[in-house]
Amino acid sequence: MTLEEILAVRPSPGRPRRYTFPEFDRTVLPSGMQLLTVHIPGRPLVSANLIVRRGAGDEPADLAGATILAARAMTEGTEHYPGVALTEAAERLGATLNVDASWDAVVASVEVAAPRLGAALALLGELVERPTFPEADVARLREERLNDLLQVMADSRRRVDRAFTATLYAPESPYSRPAAGDEASVPRLGVEALRGVHRTLLDPRRTAIIVGGDVTTAQVLGALGSPLAHLGSSSRATAAPTSVAADVPSAASAVDHPIVRLYHRPGSVQTELRIGHVGLARRGPDFHAVQVMAAILGGLFNSRLQMNLREEKGYTYGIGAGFDMRRGAGPFSVRTAVQTAATVPSITECLSELRRIRETKVTETELAAARDYLVGVFPLRFETPGAVVAALDGLFIHELPDDELARYRPAVEAVTIDAVQQAAQDHIHPDRLAIVAVGDADVVAAELESAGFGELEVVTDEVPVESGEGEEAAD
Repeated sequence: MTLEEILAVRPSPGRPRRYTFPEFDRTVLPSGMQLLTVHIPGRPLVSANLIVRRGAGDEPADLAGATILAARAMTEGTEHYPGVALTEAAERLGATLNVDASWDAVVASVEVAAPRLGAALALLGELVERPTFPEADVARLREERLNDLLQVMADSRRRVDRAFTATLYAPESPYSRPAAGDEASVPRLGVEALRGVHRTLLDPRRTAIIVGGDVTTAQVLGALGSPLAHLGSSSRATAAPTSVAADVPSAASAVDHPIVRLYHRPGSVQTELRIGHVGLARRGPDFHAVQVMAAILGGLFNSRLQMNLREEKGYTYGIGAGFDMRRGAGPFSVRTAVQTAATVPSITECLSELRRIRETKVTETELAAARDYLVGVFPLRFETPGAVVAALDGLFIHELPDDELARYRPAVEAVTIDAVQQAAQDHIHPDRLAIVAVGDADVVAAELESAGFGELEVVTDEVPVESGEGEEAAD
């Protein structure tokens, strides 16, 4: 068969299948804490998250990293289950316990078979209410973070990510620093600092318990026991605001005109690139149009950036772009690694695509591909109770409407070409881009200067380059 004949008979993409996000119940407990339950028949492995709407974005600069370090240390033991006894207690139930923290929240989670849910929730309550923060374990975790910071400085990909956000945000914004803390703050994070963070978490007005699996609301209410049902109802609870709108971390920008910052890595055969500016918070009114626009620009394998820099020019193995949406305005970024010789041409093409998405309407084909992708993959995100519960975490964190997930697919399908262009014009800002690169300044600095992308600053880090750098481009 000829190529034309093969193309003529090859199957076309199918239509997305029907899907409805599971319904859930919302109950306010006597303490003020919310309970969300989602009944998923036939799923005997139950997932439960206790989520507190307070994260790294709420920390003062001198305690940066305390929330994430406290989350990691919470599983090191509690008043009734010191050390490995906590892990052993979970194993006897066939349960898994975990605590994680992000910019927006702290989440303590447990997965367990439905018949053992009551005992598992009691253990979860013990973990959240009574961690002991053993001094030796806190010291170990602190040293692990300090060693990790050394690795960040030596790893070009992680170094450019850190430098990018430090460049974008004003120093008073928590988003200007690493969520897990930096070299100045981490050494200060002792046991008392972590206990102070923990006390701020015990506020029922910031807290929800979200349970999903083959259980009903009545069964979950029956399984909730002390201390979990009364978490934070003591005098230790803080007088925190209850509204996300009144509780948004600062996201002040430090960039009001194009700038270029190059971190020198002698001998590097590739350049790590980040191009962007302060972006959006999650609660934006045009969220769905932004999602479609970002997919067309840099979220799909056949996105504009990918087809240009990878498929046509061959500058990179892969490139992506998108918005990191938080309670506050997270960054918008274009992310790639390119051949050193292609550094300036790659930036030129990226800037061209950012201008084109604003100035030229997308095609019907591009729009259909992006909408079909977002609509099609949406159900795949919720194949387990844990994934469904995690999605409900987002509703609570951002105070989104209860029908937000149910109406996601229709809202995406309703996005128009004009809405995509409006989203690009409103949220892509070529006039205040930061271009941050890690690469060989001896090779690319002069060309960057003459290209006129913006003010150029060359920074030399006094750290060893990671072994094997340049063996492969970022994908």
